[in-house]
Amino acid sequence: MLFNSLSFLVFFALVLIYWNLPVSWTHRKRMLLLASYIFYGLWNPPLVILLWISTVVDWVAGNRLHRETDPRKRRMWLMLSILVNMGFLVFFKYGGFLLENFQVMAGWVGLSFTPLEWDIILPMGISFYTFQTMSYSIDMYYRKIDPAPRFLDFALYVTFFPQLVAGPIVRSEELVPQFSAPRRATQQQLLWGTFLLTLGLFEKVVMADVLLADHADTVFGSGKVLHTLDAWTGTLAFSGQIFFDFAGYSTCAIGIALMLGFTLPDNFRYPYASIGFSELWQRWHISLSSWLRDYLYIPMGGNRLGNGRTMVNLMMTMLLGGLWHGAGWTFLFWGFLHGTYLVLERLIKRRVRMTINAWNGILLALGTYTLVNITWVFFRAGTFGKASDILASMFFLHPEGDKVLDTHEIIQVFTVTTLLFLSHWFMRNTSVKAVAEKTHWSILGGIWAVMLTLLCMAQGSGEQFIYFQF
Repeated sequence: MLFNSLSFLVFFALVLIYWNLPVSWTHRKRMLLLASYIFYGLWNPPLVILLWISTVVDWVAGNRLHRETDPRKRRMWLMLSILVNMGFLVFFKYGGFLLENFQVMAGWVGLSFTPLEWDIILPMGISFYTFQTMSYSIDMYYRKIDPAPRFLDFALYVTFFPQLVAGPIVRSEELVPQFSAPRRATQQQLLWGTFLLTLGLFEKVVMADVLLADHADTVFGSGKVLHTLDAWTGTLAFSGQIFFDFAGYSTCAIGIALMLGFTLPDNFRYPYASIGFSELWQRWHISLSSWLRDYLYIPMGGNRLGNGRTMVNLMMTMLLGGLWHGAGWTFLFWGFLHGTYLVLERLIKRRVRMTINAWNGILLALGTYTLVNITWVFFRAGTFGKASDILASMFFLHPEGDKVLDTHEIIQVFTVTTLLFLSHWFMRNTSVKAVAEKTHWSILGGIWAVMLTLLCMAQGSGEQFIYFQF
């Protein structure tokens, strides 16, 4: 079920009605859990079984980790949780990729191996809820948290439908305590949550799907050698599309949760205004980057073991971050590029001291944004051949390349992405809520009305969110 569909609006309206009935807190939580299973099961009902298995295994493992004192047994329970969760993830998401590469390597040594066609459905959002439940078990192992007090609360933590499919990846200490006492949204929370839901849908339907998606698809789907301007236009279009698409989902999730009385953490803080790549990963997909930092980078040694080891840790973290996004070598190379940027940035900062001000700051942010766009080519292209063709065109190696976009399409993309970059720059030290609190209600109401009007005019076809495939 997609947020940008009429069926979801009907579904959520029914959830809200029941949520605000005078029934016990336990009954309302049970209803919310059932609603979450329905929300997920409508894509493919049998896949709910994976959620059940993950929930039960991590609940049992967490409780045993809390009570057990024998180090060997504690490691055994942690490994059980990790193996079950990672086993599902590897099988469903990376099974075909591993089989394909095994076939290639077998050919290198002269072996003939033809596997059966890999026709396994990728469970929606498996990368998100796998990392979420694993964080619970790992934190329990290191005794950083207390166990969830009730199985119902833990099951809700795993399956809470606003963020189940595409995050934010929430830590247990952020969400489980919110299930302990009865809560309903206040009038202010309901109003602000509705505004955030509108804003998120506007980002997804109008900005991503209507204004940018078709142009990115045209460029990356073309089999021609492209003109430089078209290659840059398509890349910028995808850069804007993926931001509006994913940030739109996160904004919807935060708004929906708030309308139920729950608070979810921010997942984006105007990332295209980042000055450098360290800051980028503090602003883009914050819940994933913080997960990789806390459960991968720091346990590997972080920056505590010298500069050389720090560089290796940064690269390994970003390589695995790239692989998290997709089972393909282009995703791995996308991670490699980000790791390279982080390593080079660290080396430069050791040798160059610079005071950042408004003038050089925006130039550095623009440079970061340009380099980010280069990485998006590999993220979107699907193959190295396609990516190399696009990059060659972007850097003037095909001056006689074909034009696949009209002039007004190019102007539209450059206008939207320029406004996107500038808005991120001017908003980098504030938030939508802070700006809204300083804005007169009539102006805010007018902006809200415009977004609703454009949503109705867009008549979106319910396009799937990009990050659902991860």
